[in-house]
Amino acid sequence: MREAKKLEDIIKELPEDLIKEVEDFALFLLEKRKREETEKKKPTLSWAGGLSEFKDKYTSVELQHKALEWMVNKAKV
Repeated sequence: MREAKKLEDIIKELPEDLIKEVEDFALFLLEKRKREETEKKKPTLSWAGGLSEFKDKYTSVELQHKALEWMVNKAKV
């Protein structure tokens, strides 16, 4: 089995126009990774206000327990 070439060695063998393509692609991958990491960290808060119709019927603690109960029951279905 022959030894694998390092990326730098492979790039050195490429013509100038392909080296530019490799550079552009590497920068694209870096930016994509940064975007994905940023998106993972941002909470969406899409649930905010989702149970507001029950605010007069339950206390916040009771509502937490009810929400958990509803989630468990829905998972069983």
